[in-house]
Amino acid sequence: MSAGAIIVWELLGTAALILLGNGVVANHVLRKNNGHNAGFLFINFGWAFAVFTGASIAAPSGAHLNPAVTLGLAIADKTPWGDVPFYFIGQMAGAILGAVLCWATYKLQFDDHPEPENTLGIFSTAPQIPNTAWNLVTEIIGTFVLVAWILLSPVFAAGDGGTPNFGNSALGYAGVSFVVLVIGTSLGGPTGYAINPARDLGPRIAYAFLLPIKNKANANWGYSWIPVVGPLAGGALAALVYLLVHNLK
Repeated sequence: MSAGAIIVWELLGTAALILLGNGVVANHVLRKNNGHNAGFLFINFGWAFAVFTGASIAAPSGAHLNPAVTLGLAIADKTPWGDVPFYFIGQMAGAILGAVLCWATYKLQFDDHPEPENTLGIFSTAPQIPNTAWNLVTEIIGTFVLVAWILLSPVFAAGDGGTPNFGNSALGYAGVSFVVLVIGTSLGGPTGYAINPARDLGPRIAYAFLLPIKNKANANWGYSWIPVVGPLAGGALAALVYLLVHNLK
């Protein structure tokens, strides 16, 4: 696939992911919404199926949607290193676009919100208990689970006579969505489970520089590197475990 095609498909898929993922949080947080105060589980389900939607759209490029996944696949020798920058470009551009579209959808609710200084959490993550080392550990572990599942879980082809063996190939992107859902419900409490550098940094950039939300707070740049470095480290670690397992004799 050409560099341009990778960028376009990843941009479209990631934009859908962020539009729907940020959108479910906005629906919960902002008042005068049908989903106002719907709760953490509501958000987790929304994000999980946002992953399904975005990945289905970006299927032609392999639907990485996440620099940590791209890095893990490259280390595992499943994605050419020369394609990695194009995946990253598409993912970041799509994340910024998705955040802008989310704001546009909820523009009236943002204008009406009584606490505009507390709207960053609609777009990006933050820890419940700030601690650099342990927040980083949380993001590494959550992303490790995601990328390890992608790399290590079995994929079955059709069996004799064309009868399918139902593995990840049958579940498709729904399988990834279930994994994201369980990561959110099990591991998402401490930091909001970014598990995706583009998912956190792209909307944070949009929030800081593009979205005209009156009286918004700063973008918490001091924390912003953790949901970038943590997921990348978790993805790389999952790939190294994959290589170790597949080199066992």
